[in-house]
Amino acid sequence: MAGQNDFNLKIIEEFRANGGETFGPFKGRPLLLLTTTGAKSGETRTTPLVYSKDADRLVIIASMGGAPKHPAWFLNLSANPKVTVEVGTETYTARAATAEGAERDRLYARQAAEMPAFTEYQQKTTRRIPVVVLERVK
Repeated sequence: MAGQNDFNLKIIEEFRANGGETFGPFKGRPLLLLTTTGAKSGETRTTPLVYSKDADRLVIIASMGGAPKHPAWFLNLSANPKVTVEVGTETYTARAATAEGAERDRLYARQAAEMPAFTEYQQKTTRRIPVVVLERVK
């Protein structure tokens, strides 16, 4: 797990130092930083995630690479849906909501069409991978 955290920390540092650009495996991809509040710890945690857009909302997928369990950030925002989003040089507060039914399927399919790895992630696991919509708090 420490390796993953080191990997994420490097991406977060690159993102913040370069106005949202990174140079590793996420170079050229739409990337945001999501800061959630720990469901148990109450501490803030920041995670780099690829995203897609749906009108003025951002869409993220709790795939965890097709792992059998949900990622910690998803459990955190399920408990505390008020999150901080960093996109490019902008930082704002957003409310996270899990998409359901046909909307979930539409959003997942759209992101999988843009980023085919998401098709593989769903095939790797029996869990229904959650799709999260981030809406800016006005």
